[in-house]
Amino acid sequence: MGTHSFVRQISTGQFLRASTAQKTPEQFQDMLISVSVGNGIDKSDLETGTADSEVVTSAINEYEANIASYDVKRSREYPPMENYLDGVVKGDQAQIDKYIADCLAVKQRHPK
Repeated sequence: MGTHSFVRQISTGQFLRASTAQKTPEQFQDMLISVSVGNGIDKSDLETGTADSEVVTSAINEYEANIASYDVKRSREYPPMENYLDGVVKGDQAQIDKYIADCLAVKQRHPK
């Protein structure tokens, strides 16, 4: 298991960026701090370090899932359109109705 260099916002606990870039950890962290400060985050609210790759990747994935907009969350869960088209081609109203019901369920889970 490898390690990732990271920059984390102290006030939120969120990893802002992480990578296994081919720079020294110090160079990479300096670059990440510059990007974060450029995005309006106060430098005193940032910490740097290295952590287990799995821990950093998991934290980033969880954060990105939490901030994804409703339309992104919906698009990840909608059933394949091929299911609908297949039902239309076969004249299978039950399959068409199931596709529509599945889409409506996704819309309820992720409202606008």
